[in-house]
Amino acid sequence: MMKKRTQNRLKKQLLPLFLLMSFVFYAQKTTRADRFFNNGDYLNAAKYYEIQLENKYAKKAIQNIATSYYNIFEYRDAAYFLKELVNGNFNEDDKTYDNKYNFMLFQVQAALGNYENGLDYLQKYNQNLNLPFNKKENVALIEEIRLKNPDYTIKKTHYNSIYSDFGAVKKGDVVYFTSDRGKELLKKEYKWTHQSFLNIYSVKVNSELDTVSSIVKLTESINSKLHEGNFCFSKDGNTIYVSKSNSVKGKKVFDKQKNNNIHLYKAIKVAGKWSKLEKLPFNALGYSYQHPALNPKEDKLYFSSNREGGFGEYDLYYVTIKDTIYGEPVNLGATINTSHREHFPFISKKGNLFFSSNGHLGLGMLDNFVSEKIKGEFTEPINLGVPINSKYDDFNVNYFNDKQGFFASNRNQKQDDIFSFTQIGEIFIREYINTFEIRDYDTKAFISNVTVSLLNKKNKEIYNNTLDSDAVFNVNILPSYYRLKATCKGYKENENVFKVLEKQNQKHILYLHKIPAKIIPSPLPPKPIDPIVKVMKEKGINKDLKEKDPKRFELLTDVKGPPIVERNGKLYFEMPPIYFDFDMWNIREDSRLILNELAKKLDRYPNIYLKINSYTDSRGTKMYNQVLSERRAESTRNYLALETYINARRFKFEGFGETHPIIPCEIPSNCTEDEHQLNRRSEFEIIKY
Repeated sequence: MMKKRTQNRLKKQLLPLFLLMSFVFYAQKTTRADRFFNNGDYLNAAKYYEIQLENKYAKKAIQNIATSYYNIFEYRDAAYFLKELVNGNFNEDDKTYDNKYNFMLFQVQAALGNYENGLDYLQKYNQNLNLPFNKKENVALIEEIRLKNPDYTIKKTHYNSIYSDFGAVKKGDVVYFTSDRGKELLKKEYKWTHQSFLNIYSVKVNSELDTVSSIVKLTESINSKLHEGNFCFSKDGNTIYVSKSNSVKGKKVFDKQKNNNIHLYKAIKVAGKWSKLEKLPFNALGYSYQHPALNPKEDKLYFSSNREGGFGEYDLYYVTIKDTIYGEPVNLGATINTSHREHFPFISKKGNLFFSSNGHLGLGMLDNFVSEKIKGEFTEPINLGVPINSKYDDFNVNYFNDKQGFFASNRNQKQDDIFSFTQIGEIFIREYINTFEIRDYDTKAFISNVTVSLLNKKNKEIYNNTLDSDAVFNVNILPSYYRLKATCKGYKENENVFKVLEKQNQKHILYLHKIPAKIIPSPLPPKPIDPIVKVMKEKGINKDLKEKDPKRFELLTDVKGPPIVERNGKLYFEMPPIYFDFDMWNIREDSRLILNELAKKLDRYPNIYLKINSYTDSRGTKMYNQVLSERRAESTRNYLALETYINARRFKFEGFGETHPIIPCEIPSNCTEDEHQLNRRSEFEIIKY
């Protein structure tokens, strides 16, 4: 498998000469691949390690090629070689490896969407460090992050390029950002990216954040031939702090390990012109100091550093500022920092800390988090969720007013892009006052002596009482979904799910139907047939099934709720189809009632796992219909998970596009609208019970 895989790659990427010389590379103690790797040229390192591994499948080469692919965002290739490493598929007898590769494999598996599989490696990573880890709880947490209601809307900005663009900061009507655009012939490249070194640019924008000028590079007193990365301004815009390659008189300064680290610099604007950047005094040779951020009072400068004495690879720190005197770096502590990487701090007007991390549990690579400042202390970080976060690197949240700002992500391609955002929800957990009323369905009057029970999404009862003549109660609860149940003498028991939003004084009403008055009974009808016997006869169920597979027998003979039928050896829920309007994937009101009944039955059978199959009609292209059917299947899953409390892990879903129609419509115009609607449906297959 390895040989075929690498040969295909080599045919596309390398010259035949490389193959002829590969034995030379391997024979050397330090190979050409090693030299590229040690110099940070991971693109070329990966190419030469592919050749080297054809001769000998060595552990060191596998570790380095995995790291190389990881660093150039080729996560599928990185996952392949990381699995080879952790499974011991190399020549050496010693099958041990550094624990960091377990964490790396967790990250790339998450970036590829394989969360559950990735968590196996995160569990192994934690176990090797004797740290507690509960996979089930972490799967539930990731699902909660993925499915929670978005607190932001986002939009890709117009000042992105085919290169990396990030670090956007808005001052007045100008947006400043960092980019490695501007590649020129014969100009030095940064070995890691094979692009130009980073510089700071600016562009004028209107109120909609659209560009109204050309994009220009900042003056040479700020930009140089080396990296100028993330930066921040003082409130008056006359001071800038910049992450910059450590240098003296324009030349790189290297540490003992031959690394050119990033240090923090400062410049002052005088009479409209920037002074030369000056290095801040707390930078230390051998370590990087980057991603500066001022607090609202401008008496603290926050940053990320790998300096000695931290918790992980990179931690968040601050220094105090008094006039022009800077204090010693102070670590933000274990609440914020992890054993991995924390970057890109931003302090909001309220003093809350936004930052990026791959150490706190998230959706993939770097995720954006926020820590609320309460009584002078930063609290446990909260993942900002989708759409701010994705499977890939998401970082550099920066507000320019109370609700709007920028962040960066490489979710669309390997290069970073700038996105604008608008905050539409409350990102911190708050309780809100909610009023619940129980009323008569016909008269709309309050019902006396009604017993109520309110349950959260984990089916834990949070309120229970028998109400007096005013059938009303108030509770302070978190935004989520809640189930309200009510019983009263003379009324049919009822329940409903209510969505609690992020606002005060919400009102919810549950209606009860009166039980009709007794009617004088007619003569007794003939003794009814046993419903189970009737179902067995209708479905042709062999009585031996009860002994061979009692659970299957129970499901097939259960007459309460949507019936379960057997077709071609598979079990399905037989229920009215879940229909969709043309070109839409939202759940229609008539289908909500059907799905609610299905949810009640799934509640009674917690071991049932379903596959939701969704289909479209034949109008539209095949590719479009395929995507639409996948969205419809996912929409059905999300409704059952979010609004009826059924665990999302119990569902798989798949879209089949326009295939398998109930009514063949090869020529769409020959079918009626009713026939097309029959083809727009979802089916529910039981895959485990």
